[in-house]
Amino acid sequence: MAPPHDEHLKSQIAEGEESMAAPADKRPISTIVIIIAMQAEALPLVSKFRLSELPDSVFPKGVPWVRYYGIYKDMNINIIWPGKDTVLGVDSVGTISASLAKGACIGDVFLASDVAFHDRRIPIPVFDLYGVGLRQAFSAPNLSKELNLKVGKLSTGDSLDMCPQDEASLTANDATLKDMEGAAVAYVADLLNVPTIFVKAVTDIVDGEKPTAEEFLQNLAAVTAALDQAVTQVVDFIAGKCLSDL
Repeated sequence: MAPPHDEHLKSQIAEGEESMAAPADKRPISTIVIIIAMQAEALPLVSKFRLSELPDSVFPKGVPWVRYYGIYKDMNINIIWPGKDTVLGVDSVGTISASLAKGACIGDVFLASDVAFHDRRIPIPVFDLYGVGLRQAFSAPNLSKELNLKVGKLSTGDSLDMCPQDEASLTANDATLKDMEGAAVAYVADLLNVPTIFVKAVTDIVDGEKPTAEEFLQNLAAVTAALDQAVTQVVDFIAGKCLSDL
C-alpha cells in the first residue's frame, strides 16, 4: 500500500492534470508544483509559504529528491528539490540561469517562451530534431505584463561553461537564457500534458568578460533573493485564477 502522503500527491496531480488539460475550464488552479534546482533557492520559499518536508517520500527508494508541501491561499503548494548527490554532497542539478548578452542584466527575471537542448547533438535526420527537443512553455501574457517580467527562449545543457559547439547551438535556438534543467522538465511536462511556466533569474552573462563560474558564484545569493521574490509574486498572481486568466 502506498503511504498516505503518496496517495495525497497522486490525488493532487490527477486533479491538477484534469484542470490543466482543459484551459476552458473556469475552476481556479488548485495545485502548484515548483521544481527548484538548488537548496539555496528552495529553502526561502519553503519558509515563506510555510511548507513542511514530508517524511514519507513519494519517490523511489534511493532517490534523493525532497518534497515540501503546504496550503497557501487555498492552493496546494509543492516544492520539489532534487536533493544532494549521495557521494559528493552537492546539489543534484545546477544553475539558476545564465544569459547571453541580449539585453539581459544580472538579476533580471524572465519567463521562458520556448525551451530546447543545445548539447544533445544527434546528427541523424529526425533524431537531430528529437535531440534539440524544442517545446513551448505555457503562454502567460497577463502574468508577464502584470509582474513586468521579460520573455525569452531558454536553452538547456549539462555544462556550466560553454564550448564553441554549444554557443553555435544556442545561437541556432535563438536563445536568450541558458540553464541545466529546463528542457528536461519541459519534456516530461509535455508527456504528461501539464502546463508549465519557467521563471528564470540571470546569474551570469555566458558570453561576457567574466569567467562563468566566478560570476555565477559571485551573484548567486543576490539572484536567489530576486528569484524568490518573483516566484512569490507569480504564486500570488495565480491564486484564485484559472489557466485562461494567465
